[in-house]
Amino acid sequence: MRFAVLQIILLTTAGLIGTLVSQLPSFALRDPAAYAAQMSEMHRLYDPVSIVGFNVGPQMVDLFERLYFFRVFSAPWFVFLLTLLVVSIVVCTLDRTPRMWRGVRHVKVVQAPAFYDLRLPERARFAGADDRVADELAAVLKGHRYRLREARPSDPPADAALTSEVEPPARHLYGDRNQYFKMATLFTHLGLILFLAGGAVTTGLGFETVVFVGEGQTAPVQAVGTPDNLLVKNISFEAPRRPDGSFSDFRTDLAVYQNGQQVARKTIRVNDPLEVGGFVFHQNTFGPTAELEILDSRGQLAWDGPILLAGELGERAQGFLTIPGSSVGLLLVLDETADRIPLLVVTGLGETAQPDQSNILFLRGMGLGTTTDPAGTAGYTITWQQAGSYTGMVIKRDPGQGLIWLAYLSLITGLVLTFYFPRRRVWARLESGRLEVALTAERYVNAEREFEELLEELSARLGRRPERRLSPSG
Repeated sequence: MRFAVLQIILLTTAGLIGTLVSQLPSFALRDPAAYAAQMSEMHRLYDPVSIVGFNVGPQMVDLFERLYFFRVFSAPWFVFLLTLLVVSIVVCTLDRTPRMWRGVRHVKVVQAPAFYDLRLPERARFAGADDRVADELAAVLKGHRYRLREARPSDPPADAALTSEVEPPARHLYGDRNQYFKMATLFTHLGLILFLAGGAVTTGLGFETVVFVGEGQTAPVQAVGTPDNLLVKNISFEAPRRPDGSFSDFRTDLAVYQNGQQVARKTIRVNDPLEVGGFVFHQNTFGPTAELEILDSRGQLAWDGPILLAGELGERAQGFLTIPGSSVGLLLVLDETADRIPLLVVTGLGETAQPDQSNILFLRGMGLGTTTDPAGTAGYTITWQQAGSYTGMVIKRDPGQGLIWLAYLSLITGLVLTFYFPRRRVWARLESGRLEVALTAERYVNAEREFEELLEELSARLGRRPERRLSPSG
């Protein structure tokens, strides 16, 4: 028990750390670039932290990274604690099950006279009783769904004359309700094991990524070259606003393709994902895009399509594009004029002959539908054709989901059977003209109230009240 409590304390502490400390998304653990970007974000969040005037934020981030505090639930030490818990539950279950089975299987119908002592709780006695009284008790117990057994172990001697002076053998009744339901704790243990197994399967074999797709664009779900890979296409995106300017909804008309064929299409929302082939596509976020047409110095088309402004620069949406076939990059920042007219600030970046020279080739502000003079934009003609939106989706595959649902069913079954169907047992002994009755029950039962109900019903049938508990001195 002490070891179990220690494990629970350690796991609870780990869960508290994982709740209070920002956790890295799972896709960042498989992508070095994404991991570096996420760690930069962690430094931005925690670097300003100071204790009694000393800035400890940077050192704290480095320490947390070494201790896996930014990914607690996939940390090796957390996996070890979960594995240890599973082993402990299995060993405990294997140790207790035979004893539990013997406890529920073994039934003792005959109890010693001291068992019916009225000084004990839930005991009663009917004087002047006969077999009819015992039969009435049996009927009451059957009405309360008790399973009945009977024994007459005290037979008279074989050579005794069957006269009125010979006492008839004692009659023992035993009623058992929910006899085997104590074994339901095995369902609870199984549920805990399946929960942890489902989490392990999801961690080891699951998949999660975040995909940003502009309107009309497609993107692969898994790495390029994966057999039977899925492609997602953002056919259209909508984010209607309320009268106060806030967003009332955001939804994506999403199509999924496999091997060149459309396999699914649906308009997804935050709480209404699309499920295809074990993958679930969740609407997660959205943002603006700038659709550009770029011609090179010869008038040839170099780029025509949307650029996702998924970053942030000075609280403004920002994106980046390297012009295909060149070393020129475009840094795009979406702004607006004082009249709230959209303005796209385009900064051209390129290689420099000297290390100390600025790599900024040009800086231009563009209105929607305008075209730049190639003489001022490094020989490229740039047209801002359209303002659009991109959708951001979290795509998951959770192979452990079936185990999790089975674990939930097993755990709930065990808890319901344990708490709502606890065991009750009633013994009765008819001898020498008196019927003695006793009840015992699991701790989840109000034994006193249940015993009173049985006695009330039996008293109503017999038309008389029983003797009840005596004082310790009496």
